Amino acid sequence: MSKKSYREAIREAMADALREDENVFLVGEDLRGGKGGTNPDPDVEAFGGVFNVTKGLWGEFGDDRVVDTPISESAILGLAAGAAVTGLRPVAELMFMDFFGVCYDEVYNQAAKFRYMFGGGARTPLTVRGIIGAGVGAAGQHSNSPYNIFTSTAGVKVVVPSNPYDAKGLLLQSIRDDDPVMFCEHKALYDVKGEVPDEPYTIPLGVANYTREGTDVTIVALSKLVNTANEVADKLAAEGISVEVVDPRTTSPLDEDSIVESAQSTGRVVVVDESSARCGFGQDVAALVSIKAFNSLKAPVELITPPLTPVPFSPALEKLWVPSAERIEASVRKLLEA
Repeated sequence: MSKKSYREAIREAMADALREDENVFLVGEDLRGGKGGTNPDPDVEAFGGVFNVTKGLWGEFGDDRVVDTPISESAILGLAAGAAVTGLRPVAELMFMDFFGVCYDEVYNQAAKFRYMFGGGARTPLTVRGIIGAGVGAAGQHSNSPYNIFTSTAGVKVVVPSNPYDAKGLLLQSIRDDDPVMFCEHKALYDVKGEVPDEPYTIPLGVANYTREGTDVTIVALSKLVNTANEVADKLAAEGISVEVVDPRTTSPLDEDSIVESAQSTGRVVVVDESSARCGFGQDVAALVSIKAFNSLKAPVELITPPLTPVPFSPALEKLWVPSAERIEASVRKLLEA
């Protein structure tokens, strides 16, 4: 096992999937790094996507397995959904998940419903990769986290990994899955490093991870905010405050049992979320805890989300927009005082 970045872990998962199953292929814009042509030469490849994630894959697997497309999200997902229902396993990249509005009909009204509408006779092993998240100055059209919208779509699975180990294991499991999966990669995590096995491995979808164990307060967080919650837990531990951090890892299927069990154990819950301030994933979890763990709660659930505005381009305003460690710590202390 060696230390690898979130970016490297995702690239490794795709390479493992391409090697183990000839039906797997990648499709999207700029996957080859903008070089095109045949007879791939890894020495002349450019970046491999806007965040360098697919660099080198075209050099190993060639034109038929790493397919560059025009700038047309509808074409990418239309091709991928059709390929999936005929038995291939496409991994389609939307680049930024903000662009889902251009093409989501192919998922929402087509791929997500194939299994149901054909009486269980149709499989759609489609994985859609895309970048989410604010905090790096990418402005309002490239910084959203719409996993809450994907989560509300019946028939779709949604993965939101927070670290390199989970990213590799969850992506490989997503590619092997027989249903459509929306795989959300936070752009601020790409350079984060962690221990990742060299060999292929999978993590089951729908199983939460306790990144910190505690007895006083539970924090439920996703993606980059898991790391923020861990920082708060470590800081408060020095004061004798025991904070448990639960990372659901997937929003659909959701490991409700682990969230509720933690809430019942501590009696105090903070939910931190970067999706919408209205009808977001945070509200969903807060409602879940309030309904299923109500008798165990010692105080009302605290919910931390961004304001219901576009993500600001101004660095100062964007910093205020993203849920911060200071806000999480303040909510924990408020619950303990209550």
